[in-house]
Amino acid sequence: MTKVFFDFCEKSNIKIEDLVLWMGIASIVLIVLVIILLVLQISINSKYKKFMSGSDGKSLEEEICTKIEKFDAFNSDVVNIKSEISKIKDNLLITIQKVGIVKYDAFKEMGGKLSFALALLSSENNGVVINSVHSREGCYTYIKEIVKGESFVLLGEEEKEAVKKAIKGESDS
Repeated sequence: MTKVFFDFCEKSNIKIEDLVLWMGIASIVLIVLVIILLVLQISINSKYKKFMSGSDGKSLEEEICTKIEKFDAFNSDVVNIKSEISKIKDNLLITIQKVGIVKYDAFKEMGGKLSFALALLSSENNGVVINSVHSREGCYTYIKEIVKGESFVLLGEEEKEAVKKAIKGESDS
């Protein structure tokens, strides 16, 4: 067999020295690859031992089941929170979100703008306008319903202005 190999090398013009050199290089490359694989194997073994430390198959299964139960409870909580947020959004549609106020003098002999018209409206412009008229004899308060920005009862100029301010989002007096 050795004679066949040497005859092949002689016919192919391959020098034995070159062949030995290439085999040496290949051996060094293989040794480096083996070292790299050993380091990776040690790292994997270390991670595995850390993962399995203090655990047998049963306790590991229990731990996984506990985590799944907690995750399911978390999902249930998320569904409940979403439902509550939906209810809050529905309630916000009917709460007072827009305010408009107009201060004025109800009578010429009275100064100081002690009378006012206050519009309190929801996002859909439903609500009330409160008119407080201050005079020397006393203070009188009136309330009128507003539906979609309109009143079925005749509004005074100050009341109309308060409703417009509320609809536009202007709350300064």
